[in-house]
Amino acid sequence: MENRLYEAANRLVELLKTKHKSISTAESCTGGMVSQAITSVAGASGVFGLGICTYSEEMKIKLLNVPDDIIKKHTAVSSQTVTAMAEGVKSLSGSDYSLSVSGIAGPSGGTAENPVGTVWFGFAFGDKAISEKAFFTGNREEIRQQAAAFAIEKIIDIINGENYDTP
Repeated sequence: MENRLYEAANRLVELLKTKHKSISTAESCTGGMVSQAITSVAGASGVFGLGICTYSEEMKIKLLNVPDDIIKKHTAVSSQTVTAMAEGVKSLSGSDYSLSVSGIAGPSGGTAENPVGTVWFGFAFGDKAISEKAFFTGNREEIRQQAAAFAIEKIIDIINGENYDTP
């Protein structure tokens, strides 16, 4: 799994360099794993603007301007929250693309609506913001690794215009 994550990060950095674009991240359940993978690639400083770990609801509200009513109504693990997180970090950094991650890595904390392994991803680009939900299995670390790799692979798809209306 770790190879998948770092291979995706390498592809992302090379793609962003080629397109002269930048990216920023806002992470919760992955705890900075996406940012760490991206910045492990030589030359990432030319494309990576900001990585922020807003693990608590309070920090999502304070630092990313996620409206508290969104979290109260939809929870931190929701389409609405990750979309607001992605928009917030994109605005804060001025990057061309941003991604956000919020989920339940376990082993506890799951609910009927959001069981352990549920992860929401947000992506902002141009004037658009979209979200996607995925489910992962395994222990806490495996779920986090899978989620981080998925986030990077999905933003690569977005940048390449695969199934998304990108700039």
